Amino acid sequence: MTLSIRTETDWRAVLAALLCGIAVAMNVGKVPIALPLLRAEFGLSLVAAGWVSSMINTLAIVSGVFVGLLGDRFGALRTCLAGLAISILGGVLGMLAGNELVLLVSRFAEGAGVVAVAVSAPALLSSASAPVDRRFALSIWSSYMPTGVALAMLLAPAVIPFFGWRGIWLLTLAVLCLAAAAIHRLRPAYRLPPPTEIEAHPLAAAKEALAQPAAWLLAFAMGCWTIQYYALVVWLPTFLKEQRDLGTLTVSILSCLVVIANAPGNLYGGKLLQRGYPRGKLIAASSLLTGLCGFGVFLDLLPDLLRYGLCVALSLVGGLIPAAVLSASASLARTPKQIGTLQGLFMQVGNLGSFISPPLIAVIVAASGLWRDALWVTNGAALLGVVLGLSLYRLERRSSH
Repeated sequence: MTLSIRTETDWRAVLAALLCGIAVAMNVGKVPIALPLLRAEFGLSLVAAGWVSSMINTLAIVSGVFVGLLGDRFGALRTCLAGLAISILGGVLGMLAGNELVLLVSRFAEGAGVVAVAVSAPALLSSASAPVDRRFALSIWSSYMPTGVALAMLLAPAVIPFFGWRGIWLLTLAVLCLAAAAIHRLRPAYRLPPPTEIEAHPLAAAKEALAQPAAWLLAFAMGCWTIQYYALVVWLPTFLKEQRDLGTLTVSILSCLVVIANAPGNLYGGKLLQRGYPRGKLIAASSLLTGLCGFGVFLDLLPDLLRYGLCVALSLVGGLIPAAVLSASASLARTPKQIGTLQGLFMQVGNLGSFISPPLIAVIVAASGLWRDALWVTNGAALLGVVLGLSLYRLERRSSH
């Protein structure tokens, strides 16, 4: 079934949906920068601080597919608006928090908002896009997380000295309100075609979507990438601070550049997909290159400047993978209402990778005392990504004949 009857893409509507993702991603990026101030004000233990930081990922791990199913049932626009509203309420509650419990509840609400927007906004992009532009539009969506996180990381040092940690909360709330106003104003652009056949029960439609082997190959490829990416994001600031004794601002800027390098990779991946490059080959080639970059990053053999360049390259090349994965939902969905379920699957498995990567690496490195042993995790994930990509490519070739 064709997901849209459009002949021209409404790029304003595409960018408004992307802004929704960037806005909720700022809720992810604002906490690491503000965490020392939060710990000082609320007396947070290390465990409590960890929960404040990881609540969003934890919620996505356990609820991605379920929220995607709800989005398919109630409609992408309603789900996205609800996610933004919940995020705004969570942000306001966080700003007014007077104790640790209220702060955790606010982060839970922000996490729910992230999941709701992440599974619904891609369907909005799809409905606003002409078929010829749909792959590229959905690959633009894959840049929402690094862009939002990097934006929060860049703005926080400028805001916090004057307004404290609540300043970055207020700034994020402003972006959330702007995103909500934009998609509400452009809501006629997010129309879906009327069903041409009797629609299956939501659970049956979800089962049909999840029964496709390609969906699971893509989801686990996303998980393999996030294992590598979060290993890098966790390792780099610690290395720069503890091993090279760089200042906080320098560490923040260098780390932010690595995060934002992922976004151009997302966009280039969209261009390759639009030109007909197979997703499986894109995932396999990217995983191979990120694995090679990982050797240079974690083995203490190269000069620091070159190692940092490889960090940027790993993030840049790895950006091709989420572009290939997240844009696949429109191709795999048999009906427009299956997009949320598929996005929920990709988000859930992807967040599982980001959840297990830091503690797994911490255990391995703590046992040996050597950061280079992180390669067992990162390059193992890269190798598995190559295998998954090649398997997907074979599946794509079979289905095209």
